Amino acid sequence: MTDSPPAGPDGIAGPATAPVGTTGPAAPTGPPARTGTRRAPGSADPGPGAPGPADRAFGARLMTPLLLGSALNPINSTMIATALVAIGEDFHVGAADTAWLISAMFLASAVGQPSMGRLADRLGPRRVFVAGALIVCVAGLLGALAPTFTLLVVSRVVLGIGTAAAYPAAMAMLRAESRRTGLPTPRRILGRLSLAALGSAAVGPTLGGLLAVTTGWRGVFAVNVPLALVALVCGLRWLPADPGRGNTGPAPAATGDAPAGGSLDPLGIGLFAATLTTAMFFLLRLDDPRWPLLAPTVLLATVLVWWQLRHPAPFLDLRMLARNRALVRTYLRHGLTYLVIYGVLYGFSQWLEQAHGYSSFHAGLIMLPMSAAAACCSLAGARTKGIRAPLTIAAVALAAGGGVLLLLHDGTPLGALLFAGALFGIPQGLAATGNQAAVYAQAPADGVGAAAGLQRTAQYLGAISASSLIGLVYGRRATDTGLHEIAGLGVLLGVVLLALTLTDRSLRTGAARTADG
Repeated sequence: MTDSPPAGPDGIAGPATAPVGTTGPAAPTGPPARTGTRRAPGSADPGPGAPGPADRAFGARLMTPLLLGSALNPINSTMIATALVAIGEDFHVGAADTAWLISAMFLASAVGQPSMGRLADRLGPRRVFVAGALIVCVAGLLGALAPTFTLLVVSRVVLGIGTAAAYPAAMAMLRAESRRTGLPTPRRILGRLSLAALGSAAVGPTLGGLLAVTTGWRGVFAVNVPLALVALVCGLRWLPADPGRGNTGPAPAATGDAPAGGSLDPLGIGLFAATLTTAMFFLLRLDDPRWPLLAPTVLLATVLVWWQLRHPAPFLDLRMLARNRALVRTYLRHGLTYLVIYGVLYGFSQWLEQAHGYSSFHAGLIMLPMSAAAACCSLAGARTKGIRAPLTIAAVALAAGGGVLLLLHDGTPLGALLFAGALFGIPQGLAATGNQAAVYAQAPADGVGAAAGLQRTAQYLGAISASSLIGLVYGRRATDTGLHEIAGLGVLLGVVLLALTLTDRSLRTGAARTADG
């Protein structure tokens, strides 16, 4: 078995390169794609400022619902950060218990992203997008009306499943549009998806704090209803209809030799979900470890590996991952980066409220520099040609931010708090766009959608680990000591990420190069 050649006109704009881990010239791609359209005799020259074919193919009508839908998952992952204290007070639970609200959604999303990607490839991205928006509406109502903490956790699971649909559906939609028009997907279009995710995640804490103060914490759940309805209406009006079932294109089988029309591998999805669930139950109570859970976790993981190696179109293509070590390193970098980012996002905001005495709204305002830095750095990262330099800066910023957090205490002045938050916005912006570009360059051509879903899965696993860490170091209340332990881990992982980036030859040699849009 060999890796498939890089994407042609339905992939990212740019020159073809040899598959990662192989040598030799790139596979021939034929004549270059046309960059213009033929004009009728006597027609006026459109001029240099007129939109090109790619601008029309990937215009506002297509991108507006895709960007709105893709923002729902990240904004919900961070919006709840400044509402956790109020929720805990209402239901009389501590930080170790409210961490379930974080982990439950990320667990559902970790399984949902690649699963929804497979559904989008088989049933059509528009159908999956619309179904996801409807599920988000249901989850918003369920959370806003939840009478018990258990039901609130259930609403976060449903929310994770619903919001997981938009991003892989967007990627499948862009791939389908690229095939229909014969034009490559410009990198700036992919950059907009990344910016929508980062921007919404960045403003989440501030929006959550505002809603918690003005409408109560239930507003953090209820706001999903109008947001999802807007995305739903735009999607129904502007997204192109899906082709008939069975004609949506080949399945994202990363090895290239799996049947294109293979099943969804429901057993693989179930084993993956069960493995993550038992692992999460163990991780969430590290202060009082449930050792009996280790045996079923290892057993489920073993069965998962056996089944994925046996299935002709597996949910997780382990053979491809074993060959494509550069892609595995990218997943590792992404997961470790977001372990620190989410640890700070949730841990720092709780510390501001419980140790420093700020309200939910003021804690959200203090997080604004982190949001602004993340947005600015994501824009810069989307316009950067290289990958290694942004990821290096992100690793250095993580270590530096951890060092600053080590100096904070309950009497730290406001300026230092704002500076600390801004430092962590730098890696949040640069790592997201840098690792996204690496995934698109390193993934096999027929597995880009699944590879992008697994990148999000790595991010969610980092978030689940972060919530476990917060429950361990804080217990029932945030303290200076707990914050400093999170900071120490940030310094350590920043150094590890710096080493992983500098020693990754695929980032230096250009194997992970993507083109500008």
